[in-house]
Amino acid sequence: MLIESMRDLGYTLETALADVIDNSISAEASEIDLLADTNPANPRIAILDNGHGMSEAELLDAMRPGNRNPLDDRSSNDLGRFGLGLKTASFSQCRRVTVATRTPNGLVCARWDLDTVAEADDWVVEIYENEPDIPWLDRLGDQGTLVIWEKLDRLAEADGVAASAEHVIRRIDDAANHLELVFHRYLAGERGIKRVKIRLNNRQLEPFDPFNSKHPATITGPEERIRLRNQDITVQAFTLPHHKKASPQDWARFEGRGGYLRNQGFYVYRAKRLIIHGTWFGLARQTELTKLARVRIDMPNQLDSDWKIDVRKASAQPPMRVRERLRTIIETIGATSKRVYTARGRKLVTDDRIPVWRRVQDKNEIRYVLNADHPVMSEFSSKLDTDLRSQFRRVLELSAASLPVDALFADLGGQPEAVSSAKIAEDDLAILVETTFRVIAQAGTAAASIPEMLRLAEPFRSQWERVEPQVTSLVQESATT
Repeated sequence: MLIESMRDLGYTLETALADVIDNSISAEASEIDLLADTNPANPRIAILDNGHGMSEAELLDAMRPGNRNPLDDRSSNDLGRFGLGLKTASFSQCRRVTVATRTPNGLVCARWDLDTVAEADDWVVEIYENEPDIPWLDRLGDQGTLVIWEKLDRLAEADGVAASAEHVIRRIDDAANHLELVFHRYLAGERGIKRVKIRLNNRQLEPFDPFNSKHPATITGPEERIRLRNQDITVQAFTLPHHKKASPQDWARFEGRGGYLRNQGFYVYRAKRLIIHGTWFGLARQTELTKLARVRIDMPNQLDSDWKIDVRKASAQPPMRVRERLRTIIETIGATSKRVYTARGRKLVTDDRIPVWRRVQDKNEIRYVLNADHPVMSEFSSKLDTDLRSQFRRVLELSAASLPVDALFADLGGQPEAVSSAKIAEDDLAILVETTFRVIAQAGTAAASIPEMLRLAEPFRSQWERVEPQVTSLVQESATT
């Protein structure tokens, strides 16, 4: 009953594979291969590494549930925790796990089969001196370990029916994407850790840096250290590029599963392996203005119990002292992300930007109204008689009152890169430029200052390549008259 219950600790295929890979990295493997047979009738998955391997005694110990005390001292690079990962991760996905391991002293194989355990009603581990027909055994090198999952009952079934090959392939591909994120610092070969190559059926996994730290528009904050029980926890904030400064491909790639809104927040690393991400730990709300903020927290494995790291290494909670420190700096953590968006909003309200829309704040209410003093609107209004001028004012008020705020919020939150302004015909744009330039100049503004005003105001800013030659010509004409 216990061994069956161990199957339901909440692992997914992604977290189960990551847990076994932790063992390979702790064994100082430099190459790890995920081998998948996607035959839907009998799918099999293996994790093969070139680590230091195990002796028979070490293998038997590794096959024993709970073979390590989580409170024991361990190497700073040891990614293990409870001594459960190999068993609980494997059983969560399959009913048979076979481990073949080789050292310079030879090869040894062991197998857990839950059906054999159930039949014998005993903790039966099968040890093989002469290995049986083990898949992929020929891939095992002079030293290393091969973990094979068979009887993949939870992967092979989808909604109660036998899964298709496409379903199995999709699940494995999703798991590979997850591993590219969880182990991205190992895949990239960061200073202080050994670079590791991970392949899926000979396809090399590429590191996915959730902070897009190499992009020139990414804003990197200073590193802060928090001391706890003579151990350092480091915190560093990153603000991802605004979609106007990223390519469409980069913008789509770095939003991740669930989008930017859900992926903002803290990214907690244990020994530089990602544990949990996309949470503010209840210290702040996930908002549209902070969606570009991602904060890396590095914790050593000596603080596992303080952070309440779970068996799956997929959950964590900051200790109270760290939590209180994070609370005091969380405003500055999100401030940069907010500035990326609000800086554009502030351009609408400064006096030298001739905005079409005006932002009006009254106590807790913010609304946007059309600027009746805009040069084009005031020019047009001045040509109307009193009655038509009143009607024109009502048209402006109706337009502002009908601003589709909810739809704009939904579109900008979901696909901001797809939202754009309406296009203006070439002739109409030329008339708008000339009218605006002339009215501003007549109001006493120096002609040399007008280009900068127009460049920062819509609809000219987003179409500046079309507008600039005409504005330059108007400035030159002003200088000769």
